[in-house]
Amino acid sequence: MTIVAHELKASYAFIERNFFLTRRYWGWEVAFLVYSVAGALSISLIGADQGSPTLLLTLMVGAIFWNYLSVVFSWIAETVSIERWEGTLEYTFMAPVRRWAQLLGSVLYAMVYGLVHTAVIFVALVLFFPQLDFSNANPLTAVTFMLLGSFSFVGIGMIAAILPLLYVERGAQMTFVLQSCLLLVSGVYYSIDILPGWMQVLSHLSPATYVLDGVRAGLVKGMSVSELTADVWPLLVAGAVLTPFGLWAFGRAEQYAKRTGKLKRVG
Repeated sequence: MTIVAHELKASYAFIERNFFLTRRYWGWEVAFLVYSVAGALSISLIGADQGSPTLLLTLMVGAIFWNYLSVVFSWIAETVSIERWEGTLEYTFMAPVRRWAQLLGSVLYAMVYGLVHTAVIFVALVLFFPQLDFSNANPLTAVTFMLLGSFSFVGIGMIAAILPLLYVERGAQMTFVLQSCLLLVSGVYYSIDILPGWMQVLSHLSPATYVLDGVRAGLVKGMSVSELTADVWPLLVAGAVLTPFGLWAFGRAEQYAKRTGKLKRVG
């Protein structure tokens, strides 16, 4: 119990450190938030231009909840990049702290940060489009799918975080490419049925596809979680597989980086 308590305190320390980093670069945080709100509004205005409330709500849900998933993914995937940028990578990875404690702190902060970020965008869009009708929405379904999707994206984020660790100069760029591919195949703004067959196969492998389907069904159609089991079980499987695998793979990559001296290199 003493060891667990020590590691949990370490996790809290990483949460606090990430908060201080956010506060230090608050100007960039505001700029990123303004950009995210403007992007969500630009996409949603397509539905308003077409005069379709359903299309407007569908696009709005896609913009808002993709923002949440991408924020969670980015915070975790860029864990190594942030450490290297701050010049603390070698010190952090050589500290007597279990890696799961560090990643737990990063994951919890990413989820809270993503929820706050997404809430601000949601409020901005609701105020901008007062004609939206949420009387038939089922918010419990949306929250459930957000939580299920978070665990899946945590696993993918851990795997992506390996790239900056192993490829110092190009790792961050590779992470961004991976995020872009997920955006393309996950049906964020359109049905995946319009994609080529081979891309639809990739769509069914992306947890974001099921998250967005579930959130849209809950907010647009008012469906309950029990009616969406076809979207629930892939997320349960993905979370159960990707999170432990991501933690294991990150540990192996860390051992390799220490053995080959990549922790000390500056990209």
